[in-house]
Amino acid sequence: MAISQGDTLPDATLVHMGDEGPATIKLSEKTKGRKVVIFALPGAYTGVCSTAHVPSFIRTKDQFAEKGVDEIICVSVNDPFVLDAWDKSTGASDAGITILGDAEAEFTTAMGRTFSAPPVGLINRSTRYAMVVEDGTITLLQEEENPGVCDVSGGEGLLAAM
Repeated sequence: MAISQGDTLPDATLVHMGDEGPATIKLSEKTKGRKVVIFALPGAYTGVCSTAHVPSFIRTKDQFAEKGVDEIICVSVNDPFVLDAWDKSTGASDAGITILGDAEAEFTTAMGRTFSAPPVGLINRSTRYAMVVEDGTITLLQEEENPGVCDVSGGEGLLAAM
C-alpha cells in the first residue's frame, strides 16, 4: 500500500558517503522537528534524473529556503559509492542538496513506490516523486505518472503546489 499525503513518513536507514567512508543516517532524525523536501528518482546517472530532476532542485533551492524548508534531500536506490560520484558530477551537494542512498530499497518499498524496468537494467527502483515533510508528516506529495518524466515532481512543480 502506497504512503500518501497526510501519512507519517516511514523511517528508514539511508546511506551516504561520509568523511571516512559510507555512513548511515536515520531518516527520522533528518525530519524530526524540521521542514524538509525529499525527492526520489529511479537512479544516479540516468537521463532525466541527471538532466532535469536534480538540476530543478539546484535552481530552486533558494526559493524553498524562503518557504521555510530546512533541507532538500534526494533519495535514490543506489549504493553510496555511485551516489558520491554522481553527486560530484551534478554538483548537488555543492549547491546544498543532500544525496542519500536507499541501497536495499527499504525506504522506497515502505513508501510503496517501487518499479522495475528489466530491459534497461532497473530492478526495484523508485518511481519519481517529491514531497514536503514537516516533523515527519507528509504535507504535500507529487508523483509522476511515468518515471521518465519530471514535471510535477521537479523543483518548480513542487514549489507551484506549495
